[in-house]
Amino acid sequence: MSFTTTVKEEILSTSTVDGYELAAIIKMSGNLGLTSNGLTLSVSTENAKVARHIYEMLETLCHVKPDIRYHQKTNLKKNRVYHVFIEEQVDKILSQLQLADSFFGFSTGIDHQILVDDEAGRSYLRGAFLSAGTIREPDSGKYQLEIFSIYLDHAQDLANLMKKFLLDAKVIERKNGAVTYLQKADDIMDFLIVINAMAARETFEEIKLMKEARNDINRANNVETANITRTINASMKIINNISKIKDTIGLESLPIELQQIAHIRVTHPEYSLQEIADSLDFPLTKSGVNHRLRKINKIAEEL
Repeated sequence: MSFTTTVKEEILSTSTVDGYELAAIIKMSGNLGLTSNGLTLSVSTENAKVARHIYEMLETLCHVKPDIRYHQKTNLKKNRVYHVFIEEQVDKILSQLQLADSFFGFSTGIDHQILVDDEAGRSYLRGAFLSAGTIREPDSGKYQLEIFSIYLDHAQDLANLMKKFLLDAKVIERKNGAVTYLQKADDIMDFLIVINAMAARETFEEIKLMKEARNDINRANNVETANITRTINASMKIINNISKIKDTIGLESLPIELQQIAHIRVTHPEYSLQEIADSLDFPLTKSGVNHRLRKINKIAEEL
């Protein structure tokens, strides 16, 4: 199950019958039609549980008996699309939910009452996410929450609504609409709190912390590996130079303090500078060991 589905199922398990939530779903997933008998309304979703939730809210709040219809998509996913269909009292439903414009179409923005009332705003955001929200899988390490709107002004109103809850929401236009999105993990977790998806929020944070811990371990391992590689490369260079000196002028030609360091380096190529210093018969710092190794390299380079 995707993380988006997990969040939506938690919302459905905690949601009550709420007009603002229903208004968001109809605004974002509803289509109006016109027959000889008047307006019709079809609310579409690919989630059977969401379809049932829409049905129950319409039945309870608007006192109508919708039909649930479906069709199979013909694309590669072949998902089933559910349509909650109403062909009576549609004009009253639009007015009741404050969705109608002056021509009995959908108003494109969000009603002012929702923008100023925190509880109404929370409910509307729940409905908006149920209708058209997605969250990128948190273990991808690239955090993104998106809600798609057909209308740009609706997407901008959604962003303003999120900003009321101190979320850094942004809007981007697409060729067929606009997207309101969050890109920071903390904002996404706070959004889940706003829409009362607390279990999903905890799961998101756990995955995020585990991902960050793995990244920290990998970075530490990479640094350690790089350090080991540098040590080995430096060690092989000095060993090759020591062999060159041995084959030409002989190690005994070196000063005694260089001879012992050369012997330890050849015998223990894996030793760090500190380990070489600790193995000497006389006290020497890491800097002192490094200085003498450079002297050996210089002698070899001049041969």
